[in-house]
Amino acid sequence: MLKLGILGLGEGRSTMSAALQSEKLELKMICDRNEDLIRQRQKEFDFHNSTNDYQQMLDDKEIDIIAIYTPDHLHAEHVKQALLHDKHVVCTKPFIDNLADAKVLLELQEKSGKKVFIGQSSRFFEPAKRQRKDYEAGLIGELITIESHYHADHRWFLEKGWSLLQSFKWLYGGLSHPTDFIRWYLPNIEEVMGYGMVSSNGVKAGLKNEDTMHFIFKATDGRIARVSGVYTSPTQPAARDSGMSCILRGTDGASQADYHELRYSITDKTGEEKIVRWGDSTLKHYFRFEGQSHHAGEYQYYLEYFVDSIEQGFTAYPDIKEGIGTIALLQAMDRSLHTGKPVKVSDVLSEHWLSLEL
Repeated sequence: MLKLGILGLGEGRSTMSAALQSEKLELKMICDRNEDLIRQRQKEFDFHNSTNDYQQMLDDKEIDIIAIYTPDHLHAEHVKQALLHDKHVVCTKPFIDNLADAKVLLELQEKSGKKVFIGQSSRFFEPAKRQRKDYEAGLIGELITIESHYHADHRWFLEKGWSLLQSFKWLYGGLSHPTDFIRWYLPNIEEVMGYGMVSSNGVKAGLKNEDTMHFIFKATDGRIARVSGVYTSPTQPAARDSGMSCILRGTDGASQADYHELRYSITDKTGEEKIVRWGDSTLKHYFRFEGQSHHAGEYQYYLEYFVDSIEQGFTAYPDIKEGIGTIALLQAMDRSLHTGKPVKVSDVLSEHWLSLEL
């Protein structure tokens, strides 16, 4: 059984629950610089092998995988150190915040032979898994276009000081989820055009970056997609407006996965709509703490998928290349917001001696 170390115990809370309930891996050590948070997690999970020194975790020869849930700007260094110490890596999204770090990490990963997996958890939620299965089975035919959104009334974020810093962007913290859905089905996005604004609620609170955004993507084969994010306004009732949705439109049918509502619908070539809903037991598997937060069920699924990839020798996606490609796309989106012009993803990649063939 592979052994896991967890770095960062805020979001890492979900990973602790996932690892402790999994039969495929063993939690070996937890780490955070905040000793109060360490004590909180020790008490919550009755797990006591901890350290506030990342080096101690790196030096533990029994640890096979390190799962990284630290602030975005620290990811590159933490991933680098894990690879240098012969560990496989799980890193939460977004993978890195600076593409200048990408080439070194790619070379180090290849040299080490260790796997790097990006924790895009939304792919591992029940409606999204069912939608992907039906798509791969050909139930909607050839994909024509994809639409995705993440709309949420997150005005409570505006009460947190860090959300008002120049460094905080909903583009990366929220819109990266539906953007990943786009890349899952149309990986070769070549150009993006988008508009965004800070809403009246955001302006009043002092928000520095856009909280309302809409984008159009164009793939290398000519297909198009769209994605949107709205984060500081009220939402419609769940029956009318899912918090996060992924809609596929194909030659023979269409499907829609609604994330928070645990709802999936498909209309195949027969024209008959089929709707699947999951109940409280499934909801409790995913959300094990207060409300719909700390997505432990998704984390357990992706950790076990990653373990399988190590033991069975296949590539777990999103891998390091896909993670870097998503960051390049998000940076192209960011650039389009501020230039008001379409941006080619290849231009962003080439600035860092990277190519679209990631």
